[in-house]
Amino acid sequence: MSVQFGKCSFDGKPADSHEFDRVRPILAPYGPDTEGSLCQNGAAILYRGFHTTKESRDEVQPHITRSGAVITWTGRLDNRNELLDLLGSEARTQRADIDIVAVAYERWGTEAFPKLVGDWALSRWDPKNCSLILAKDSIGTQHLYYSVERDQILWSSILDPLVLVAGHSFELNQEYIAGWLSFFPAVELTPYIGIQSVPPSCFVQLGKQTRRTVRYWDFDPARTIRYRSDGEYEDHFFAVFAQAVRRKLRSNTPVLAELSGGIDSSSIVCMADNLITHGAAETQRLDTVSYYNDSEPDWNERPYFTGLEEKRGRSGCHINVVSQRSFLVEFAPDRFAATPSAGYFPNQAANEFSACLTSNGNRVVLSGIGGDEVTGGVPTPTPELQDLIARMQLQELARQLKLWALTKRKPWVHLLFDAIRGFLPLPLVGVPKDKRPAEWLHTGFVRRNRKSLQGYEHRLKLLGTLPSLQEGVSTLDLLRRQLGCSPLTSMPLYEMRYPYLDRDLLEFLFSVPREQLVRPHQRRSLMRRALASIVPDEILNRRKAFVSRAPLNSISLDWPRVLEMSQRMLLAERGIVEPNRFSRELERARTGAEVATVLLMRAFSVEAWLKHVSGHRILAGSTQQFAGSLKDPQPATISAENK
Repeated sequence: MSVQFGKCSFDGKPADSHEFDRVRPILAPYGPDTEGSLCQNGAAILYRGFHTTKESRDEVQPHITRSGAVITWTGRLDNRNELLDLLGSEARTQRADIDIVAVAYERWGTEAFPKLVGDWALSRWDPKNCSLILAKDSIGTQHLYYSVERDQILWSSILDPLVLVAGHSFELNQEYIAGWLSFFPAVELTPYIGIQSVPPSCFVQLGKQTRRTVRYWDFDPARTIRYRSDGEYEDHFFAVFAQAVRRKLRSNTPVLAELSGGIDSSSIVCMADNLITHGAAETQRLDTVSYYNDSEPDWNERPYFTGLEEKRGRSGCHINVVSQRSFLVEFAPDRFAATPSAGYFPNQAANEFSACLTSNGNRVVLSGIGGDEVTGGVPTPTPELQDLIARMQLQELARQLKLWALTKRKPWVHLLFDAIRGFLPLPLVGVPKDKRPAEWLHTGFVRRNRKSLQGYEHRLKLLGTLPSLQEGVSTLDLLRRQLGCSPLTSMPLYEMRYPYLDRDLLEFLFSVPREQLVRPHQRRSLMRRALASIVPDEILNRRKAFVSRAPLNSISLDWPRVLEMSQRMLLAERGIVEPNRFSRELERARTGAEVATVLLMRAFSVEAWLKHVSGHRILAGSTQQFAGSLKDPQPATISAENK
């Protein structure tokens, strides 16, 4: 997971190599292996390498193409062999991913981007016409930010240098904060007005007279996969899931996999073991790390991950997270945190994880994020019923309504209404309860940012793309927004990979009939059937449900600090939180009432982050100027009991 930074000018001014002196210390922790730089033709580009594959050690970046353009690449190509076949002899001598990408771009231009499968971010500076192209992979696992100021552009794969070397302060992007306090911000947003993120599946073209964002790839609504038997679907799933895991095992060092004992992480580990045993994986060893908390009655993970460890014949790293989850977060004063999700003080669990990586020599970590969302983890018939409505298959609709009504123990007319309401206008059916903004947010803030606070809610289209695909893409968009809020980490340094977000796997899952993924009494039906030969039955048939008591307990334990931090909040002064409502919600949480603890925790993380960046004088204006937007700017009244 290497990093890049660049600055280019459209006004003919020569590049200034002194720019590197300020940026190099910021990038260095993320790329300790190699450094490359270029300073000519109006551009200054800095690259820092972190090698996770054997081919990456052959990279020379920035890369100058035969046409004179400069390409800088961070990431990994998952379909190297397929690209080499397409490019023929022209690319056969190329080893590093960047070299293959450069040949592909020289041949196809921006039409090369849909052909690049993997996790990547790319910049291409053309000094001949003073134009810059920034592009990102289709899922959004990589970051690439940019800012345009007068006749110059700055870009970077981490946000920090764009903020710290700008030479001025920034206005706070309240839509971004609204996303943080709900369903994550839109993929193109950052906390700072004037700095944007390249969206997934898009390239941004920037020139003196050109500024446009182009979507280069999307799921094909016409693509469908239909087989005659369940066995054919199962074989196809097994093959495409194996490919997804094999791609993520491309590493010349041992790979570490998160193992929770649930079906997502366990399936990755079992498939990886199967591939390694048969010599089909590049890495020679898979290590595991598992988290447990015996104090949580609903979190009894140890019997499952230790059982799988016994099957594997080797134990992994076990980290006890009891008493390590505080309701409040703190930011390290010696490190700048560009977003509310970066720069936390490391706790004991984080230190143990770092020690695990160091002792095993791991540079790559596999995560099961996305598995539940894309393989049918939510046992709902709604997408399938909506497909039948869109296709006007009324007889099959009646049959499925009867089956699911018996399974859900719910009148079929209710299931039918749930399916139909997805097509109806939002004002007619109302906002679902789980997508309503928190009541303690300021009414003016809610009014200005309603779309973001409701998770960019969309209505299904009856014609065209099948509703199940529309819902699948909407779910993936939420995951994309979540990944957009996951910053690179250098303490410790590692590359995170997501097998369930492999593009080819997603295309398969979005193309098969919904009834293959979820059936009455059989959630994740296809996945369970397909992996029965390699994943233990006790894991495949496990019904995992976890509700943590830790956040509520932490409010009581941290009450004096919670009380102190809730007084004269910057969120209140900026017209984001209504202080008295917020204090009442905290009181309810402290007494054990049912509240949205995740949103409360996010509010405190944003509050701590605002105080952190205020110390760095990053945000423009004093907080006092925002107090006038509140009807009652007085500090919240909150009980001092147990202080």
